[in-house]
Parts: sequence; C-alpha cells; structure tokens
Amino acid sequence: MSRLILTTPNSAQKVVDGLYKDLERRLEAGPSALCPVDLSLSFLTMCHAQSCGKCVPCRVGLEQLKALLTDVLEGEADLETIDLIEKTAKVIVNSADCAIGYEAARMVLQGVQGFRDDYVSHIEHGVCSQSFKDQAVPCVALCPAGVDIPGYIALVREGRYRDAIRLIRKDNPFPTACALVCEHPCEAKCRRNMIDDSINIKGIKRFAADNAGIVPAPECAPSTGKKVAIVGGGPGGLTAAYFLSLMGHKAVVFEKEHKLGGMLHFGIPEYRLPEARLHEDIDAILSTGVEVKYGVNIGKDVTLKELQDEYDAMFITIGAQLDKKLNMEGEDSEGVVSAVEMLHNIGLGEKPDFTGKKVAVIGGGNVAMDAARSSVRLGADEVKIVYRRRKDDMTALLEEIEGAEAEGCELVTLQAPARVEADENGKVVALWTQPQLIGKVDRGRPKPVKANLPEERIECDIVIVAIGQNIDYKDCEDFGIPTKWGNLISLDDTSIKGMPGVFTGGDCATGPATVIKAIAAGKTAAANIDQYLGFNHKIECDVEIPQPRLENKPACGRVNITEKPASERKTNFEEIECGMTCEGAMQEASRCLRCDKFGYGIFRGGRVERW
Repeated sequence: MSRLILTTPNSAQKVVDGLYKDLERRLEAGPSALCPVDLSLSFLTMCHAQSCGKCVPCRVGLEQLKALLTDVLEGEADLETIDLIEKTAKVIVNSADCAIGYEAARMVLQGVQGFRDDYVSHIEHGVCSQSFKDQAVPCVALCPAGVDIPGYIALVREGRYRDAIRLIRKDNPFPTACALVCEHPCEAKCRRNMIDDSINIKGIKRFAADNAGIVPAPECAPSTGKKVAIVGGGPGGLTAAYFLSLMGHKAVVFEKEHKLGGMLHFGIPEYRLPEARLHEDIDAILSTGVEVKYGVNIGKDVTLKELQDEYDAMFITIGAQLDKKLNMEGEDSEGVVSAVEMLHNIGLGEKPDFTGKKVAVIGGGNVAMDAARSSVRLGADEVKIVYRRRKDDMTALLEEIEGAEAEGCELVTLQAPARVEADENGKVVALWTQPQLIGKVDRGRPKPVKANLPEERIECDIVIVAIGQNIDYKDCEDFGIPTKWGNLISLDDTSIKGMPGVFTGGDCATGPATVIKAIAAGKTAAANIDQYLGFNHKIECDVEIPQPRLENKPACGRVNITEKPASERKTNFEEIECGMTCEGAMQEASRCLRCDKFGYGIFRGGRVERW
C-alpha cells in the first residue's frame, strides 16, 4: 500500500469550483438595482456556511446577525434593531478567531453604517430606498452622460448607423471621440458578465462612427434671445455649448488656444485620436450656431466679471492644464520636461526630436503612457517608465500599459524618483531612484514604503514628469469662486453657491478625470443653465428603437478591437486602432441582453426618452 497518494479533484469538487466561478461572474456584474441589505444577508449566509464553528463569535454571533437582517427584510424589525445589528457586528469584528467571521461581520458593519437609510426604509416602508429603485440598466447607470447604450447597440445590429449616432448625440455630442478614447466605465457591470464577458460597447460605438458618414446635428429651437458665455473649449465646454445652442440660446465659447478640443486635442496623441476624427464631432457642434472666440486669455483679454455683466449666464470649464512638480533635486536641469507640456506641444505640431535619446518617464497613468509611447515615435532609443508602485497598481488602462510594453517601453516599478543627476553644463545624465517595498493598503491601493536598499541610477538624457495635473484657478478665485485643494467648488447641479448664473464643471471642479465625465458636466450645466434662464427645453431624439429579437443568447466570445503590429505603429503618429468588421460588429451587438426591455428595465429606468 502506498504511503502517499496524488489528490485529484473529483466530479463534486469540479462542480463546486464551477459554482464559485458562476458566483464570481454574478458578483462582477453586480446589477445596480440590488437591495444592499439583501446583499449583506447573502454574503453573511455564505460566510457562515464556510465557518468552522469552533469559536462563539462565528457559531453564535453570525447566526444572530442573520436572524436580525432577516427580520429587517421581512418587516419584523424596529429602528432599535439597527443599533443591535451594529453592536453585534462590532463585537464579532473584535472577537472572531478567524478571517471568515471577522470579514463577514465587517461587511455587515460597514453596510449598516454606509446605507443605514435603506435599513430604515425597509423597517418603515417595507422596501428599499428610492435611490435603489430608480437605477437604470447597468451600462446606462454607469455611463456618466447617461447615453442610451442598449438603444444604439440595437440600432447598429439593424444596420442603422446614422440613427445610432443621432441617439448617442442626444446625451453626448462626441460619439467619435468617445468611440476612440473613452475609458468605457459602462462595461464594468454589464450583465453579460454572468454568461461570458461584457459587451464591447466602445467597439460597437466605434463601428457606428466609422460607418455612419456625416450625420447633421438636429435643428435648434427658436432663439430665446439669451446669451451664455462658455469659458473653455474642451469637451465639457463644447458639450454645454452644443446643448444650449439646441435649446435656442446663443452660446459663445472663449478659448485660450487657436484650436478647440482642450485635452482631447492637446493631451491625447494623434495615434489614439486623429485630429480629423475629433473634428467630426467639433464640426457638428459648431454647425448648431455655436460662436467661438479664439486666443482669449481670461484675466488679461477679458475678466470673468466682464463676462458676467455682458452675458445672461456663464459656464466655467477651464480644465486642468498645468503640470505637477516633483520638488526634487535637479528638477530644473535641462532635459526635464512635463508630460502635459510635451503633449501640448505635439498637439500644436511642434514635435521634439528624441532621436538616439534615452528617456525616463515618471508616472503610472494614461498621460505617462501617452508620453512614453510618443517618445518611442519621436525616435528615442530607450524608454523606461518609472513608477513607485507595482504594475497592478497603475491607474492607466491595461490596454495602454500593454501597448507601451509592446512598443518597447520598459516598466521600472517599485522605484520612487529621488533626484536628477546633471552634468557640468546642467544637462540631465541620469535619474536616481529609491527602491520601494509594497506596504499596507491605503485608500484602495497598497502604499509603497522606502525599502532598506541603496538608491539606483537610471542613465537617461530626458526625464518626462507625468505625475498629475493642476488647475490654474487664480482668476476664478479672484472672481470670488470658492476653491478647495486647488479645485473650484460647485454644487451637484454645477452651480456655484451664492453666485447666481455662474456654473462650473469638468476637471477644474473635480480634478483631472475622464473625457466622459467632462461631457457629463457639460450636459448637466446646459440643463440647469436653461432652467436658470427661465426655460424648460427638452432634449430628445425621434429615433425609434428596434424591439428586441426573441432568440437564445448562448455563451459567446467577446469581439475585441485589434491594433496595428507594434513594429509598424511605433514608427509614426498614425492611428493605431483597427475597427471591427461588419461581421464582428453584428456578432457583438447580438450578444446584448437588452436589459432595457427585459427584467427590471422594462418597469423602471430602462430608457430616458428626454431630459
């Protein structure tokens, strides 16, 4: 008889593993309309089933918590029950012997503290709070601009590409730009995750934009005689101008540069967003009658007070155009440049020559990846991306990181910049870094700490700093707009407290964020400026959405966007992404489960016809 045996999974274990994967997919999809109290009870029940039951906190305490949460859901609890749940959970957190009991109780504790209103609503009204009942389908709920995603996917499947663009423009006047550079938060909770993988929403939008041709903007409402000043010609400002113009107001954009687009033009390289494709959106916006005053420097050419006196309302969306400093030794050396300035100059057509140079890029976000990949295209011999955390902790999109690596950029992680070494002429010769050790989780990510290792030297000719952006808010602060941590402070409706008719939004109010969030701010501002001016115009689209096809939706692989080979694309600034084929787009669109027409979407929140 053998002393040892090889353990192989039996059929039962394989089934259990499959069930865990199914559960993982369902948690990943996480429909927005789930009851948070019910979710807490489900998680608690699963943890209790996994507990060994040796200690009293798990064996008895978790059972009591389950009973208390069940009473809340079944309408048999009172308000004192909430305090008892919190107290019981705290005791278990402080006394449980294992991670299972601790984590189960901790989730309940965080829940009762985080969504206490929902506990109260269950006890007093027998239902969840209204905030959870009014959620739209997951993709629409997670799109900051609230674009009718199931609607335009259905239109693409029917071959109605122009109608798909019209429907997108009801909420977002940048369908082409977003099809190329949006970070697609809408895909995160797609219910298709329960079956296989999320819908390639961004890719389908790209297919519609590629095949729709020139789609004219809708007709504007009759003139109201009102004038609105838009300070900033980026995505937020142009979005507000577009919708205000459709409503019949005269929108005048004041832009510092000689081109529109803001960071879409001056922050995103052409290989990701070609200027011609960006102007497909900008031309449609301007066709509604938006007036643009180029080369206007607020504070010098005109003041905010003068604009406030001349116009009926004002929307300030100046973006985040300034670079952040590292404040380290040698930062003023020749060859140290900011990524924001470098990408801005490239947007102006002033491409530096990096031929034969060794480049070190400091940072781990999308801007750092853009700077690194641009350096490769500018002729650099060697590009290293220096980051003080791990690759897993980078804020850049995974496809951007993988794209940079494929083009020859080297990731140098867990290295914090310490100082820049310069020669006798003040030119950069090396970047010195301090090795880091990954530490405790802080604000969602493990925090790096100084490792007990000597500094390392990275030989380079150019150091590009890409650690974030700042807002030039001095003129706004002098005008009287309150600020906090360098951002302009506004209310949820983008208005500024105590300053009637003045609104602000986008990066200058939130800090550097995504394009779609800036567009959402512009849409919100337009609606509330219209109301402030005494109107209630409705933005709607007369496109009829196809009814869903009654067919099976078997598991099917996701059609991903491809790129040109790295060896080909890294030699120039031409567009690198390849759109879907018609066959691929039709297959991908057919995977949509039409949550707007089935399940909860048919009752509430499936589609916003007008706003």
